[in-house]
Amino acid sequence: MSTPLAPTDEKNDPPAYTILNETTETSLLFLCDHASNTIPASLQQLGLSKQHINAHIAWDIGAACVTKKLSQRFNATAILSGYSRLVIDCNRQPGDPHSIPAVSDTIPVPANQSLSDEEVDQRADNYFFPYHDATNRLISHIWRHGRAPILIGIHSFTPKMNNIARPWHLGVLWNHDDRLALPLLDELNKNEALCIGENEPYSGRQIGYTMTNHGEAAGLAHVVLEIRQDLIATEQGCEDMAALIYKALLPILANPALHIVEHF
Repeated sequence: MSTPLAPTDEKNDPPAYTILNETTETSLLFLCDHASNTIPASLQQLGLSKQHINAHIAWDIGAACVTKKLSQRFNATAILSGYSRLVIDCNRQPGDPHSIPAVSDTIPVPANQSLSDEEVDQRADNYFFPYHDATNRLISHIWRHGRAPILIGIHSFTPKMNNIARPWHLGVLWNHDDRLALPLLDELNKNEALCIGENEPYSGRQIGYTMTNHGEAAGLAHVVLEIRQDLIATEQGCEDMAALIYKALLPILANPALHIVEHF
């Protein structure tokens, strides 16, 4: 069941986030920061072509599909961002130069050039803070009615960057808290057909806003999964990847120590 909430600045625009399976009793929360390539009507596609809006610079291709399937398999709550990271990146601190990129992967973003503080604040108020406020509420509700939640972020990455191939099928990203990451790496590496990256192709030590604020600061067990986009470009690919992740995570999540608050 989906619960779209959160008003935006345009009457006909979609909500700033969507919640899946909100009433579950499972102490597990999936987060998808870059789920959508939607641009508010008022921003007129940010001055970009449809080709660029559909490309990886605008969203994490396939990530929303995998998140939805994992939510179903685990009977767990999930929250998905409603707008493109080119509007504002929900995994960056507002004000960070990459929060509203003027250029993304060498592509200039016309509507992001020379923004005023008021324009930046409006985007944060309409699209960034509603997503994170809703995430805080979900964590609060899960925690109040059960155990301390476990947080799992779902992202995806391009098979090539700067003309360099990225061989990993899956990346497991973590910073200080290894309670989920290390057993998950062990489990995934049992499959010799998989190329698994630890803090690849991005590093969990290059702090992301979402897990730093919702996971690390609260002492909640958390991990981020990066999935190569060509593996989840189809519905079947998403189904296969969700099945693989589910199988690897299921025995790990049975560990009650994951629900203990720890600060590292």
